[in-house]
Amino acid sequence: MKYIAYFILTLLSSNVAFAKSVYVTDTMKYTLRSGPNSTYKVIRMLPSGTRLKLLEIDEATSYSKVETNSGVIGYIPSRFTLKQPISRWFLERANKKIEQIDAENKQLKADLSSLQSNNQTSLSSNKSLEKERNQLDKELNDLRKTASNAIQLQRQRNELQERVVHVERELQQLKRKNQALEDSSNQDWFLYGGILSFLGIFFGLLIPKIRWQRRSQSNWDTF
Repeated sequence: MKYIAYFILTLLSSNVAFAKSVYVTDTMKYTLRSGPNSTYKVIRMLPSGTRLKLLEIDEATSYSKVETNSGVIGYIPSRFTLKQPISRWFLERANKKIEQIDAENKQLKADLSSLQSNNQTSLSSNKSLEKERNQLDKELNDLRKTASNAIQLQRQRNELQERVVHVERELQQLKRKNQALEDSSNQDWFLYGGILSFLGIFFGLLIPKIRWQRRSQSNWDTF
């Protein structure tokens, strides 16, 4: 019993040790011959999964007449042909599709990163443009205020010019009036001077006559 238990344990341990996964390979090559049996010359070795164009099937020999993509015509056992590709062909196609999807995914990620970068650049540009627009709006408002002040200053200057012209006219009128007054005063003084001169001459002639008359009267009184 003891030995039997050891033997069973040994068998179990050996089974556990060799319990590994293995896979059957489908990578094989098949002969393409010049005729419909194995005695004909081999003209090409075809890997499994090779796509062929079926021309005819020889039921007597169980060979199929086929044509490769390169135009080579030959015979291959019909049992080695399938109506649909083998799993490896699908696997390779799926792998290629996955690689293509990965490449497209990487390109999309690159495009997304570029778009995000462009978006950030656009946002920065938008902020810069908005800031510039606000600055331009401010400058425009300042220009409007300046223009308004300029118009107001122009009006004030026109009013001042009108006032200056009016004052100059009044000054000219005052100068003319003053000149007229001066001329009138000079005429008055000339008239007064003439009158005084006339009175002086008159009295100068009159006073001696009065003295002579007084003397004459006094002489008559003495007689």
